[in-house]
Amino acid sequence: MNVPLLDLKAQYQTIKPEVDRAVQEVFESQYFILGPTVERCEKNLAEYCRSAHAVGVSSGSDALLLALMCEGIGPGDEVLTTPYTFFATVGAIVRTGAKPVFCDIDPVTFNLDVRQVEARITPAVRVIVPVHLYGQMADMDPLMEIAKRHHLLVIEDAAQAIGSEYHGRRAGSIGDYGCFSFFPSKNLGGAGDGGLVTTQDAARAEKLRHFRNHGMNPRYYHQYVGGNFRLDALQAAVVDVKRPYLDGWSAGRQHNARRYDRLFAEAGLSPDVVRTPQHPHKTEGEAPDGMRHIFNQYVIRVPQRDELKAFLTENHIGCDIYYPVPLHLQACFADLGGQVGDFPHSEQAAAETLALPIYPELSDQQAQAVVNVIARFFNR
Repeated sequence: MNVPLLDLKAQYQTIKPEVDRAVQEVFESQYFILGPTVERCEKNLAEYCRSAHAVGVSSGSDALLLALMCEGIGPGDEVLTTPYTFFATVGAIVRTGAKPVFCDIDPVTFNLDVRQVEARITPAVRVIVPVHLYGQMADMDPLMEIAKRHHLLVIEDAAQAIGSEYHGRRAGSIGDYGCFSFFPSKNLGGAGDGGLVTTQDAARAEKLRHFRNHGMNPRYYHQYVGGNFRLDALQAAVVDVKRPYLDGWSAGRQHNARRYDRLFAEAGLSPDVVRTPQHPHKTEGEAPDGMRHIFNQYVIRVPQRDELKAFLTENHIGCDIYYPVPLHLQACFADLGGQVGDFPHSEQAAAETLALPIYPELSDQQAQAVVNVIARFFNR
């Protein structure tokens, strides 16, 4: 059986008439940059994310960069974050001229280990960027307490976590900013690049709107050196059509995660062989204490990870590694002086993790096929 890692065509077929109609309306209006379609999408997403304001931008990467720029982060400043994340998290920091300061991850959740954060704060640190990796939020309450104590900003990298919850609060609604991506593979994906920045602060939202449009206000009068970070109306139209379906799709991913948990147990694959994600949504119904994991990825930890990946690929099972090299060991950041052994949990996760198909349309037969192939690999 062929099981792709992601099947966007299956999703599109379920909403094709609505998407096509929304895109056609944008073409008929010829209003492609910002405008009423973007404003409507922003209003709906602010409500969904439980934030007072939402500002559409050109990508999740630019969302992070824009939040840092609006706070004047630059040379001489340091930003604390995780080395186990997509490049954009740290790329945005370096592009401002600031220096990233890394803190290792919790080996269970893959998010910042809050117990280690305070010891990593230097006098130059101005911002903490927690990453809600794979769709599960970082431990935000103690993190916000640390930030308050040290007078630091918090920018949530929620690119993989729209709709996830921490004690009933949505991703992007707790820190000073929340940054989201509408890359097509995300739970809420567009038809290309797009992103969003949320904030509870009206002044920050207004500044974001200026910065995303070359710092203009009014037209051709520039208060700031901003950039071209605008969200296309076509992307906003697609995202706004998909948004009402998002909770149902996330519930499908949660169902698939529980099914994987059960199938691995039934296959006799113990946690010593296949360690499945530890998450707060193990049973049907509401997650305990308002925790909600939306499973942008379902990531297992296994010995012989690279060999298993090759075996799955040979047997037509989609899988991928997120991420094979932690950022402190990337060549482009060599000037930061990172060495093997600096962040052992991040390095171990990079060597052991493998993402399996988790999209909402995944069938029982497909999920069983994935587990069967993994069981065959370890029982050879």
